[in-house]
Amino acid sequence: MLRNALEPWHLAILLIVCLLVFGSKRLPEMARGVGKSLRILKAETRALRTEEQPPPKEAARAEETA
Repeated sequence: MLRNALEPWHLAILLIVCLLVFGSKRLPEMARGVGKSLRILKAETRALRTEEQPPPKEAARAEETA
């Protein structure tokens, strides 16, 4: 049922509806805002991943004491 849910013509219709709703002047501003938000999200998730992984020396010490 959802296997072919999003086909190219669906995207075309979505783009036309967005253009009609928001207008041609507003769409580039919105795209820039979404791009900035995605870059921030990507940087934050990368920072969280590096915080979660302990350095190799501390991990080895934790295994020796356990």
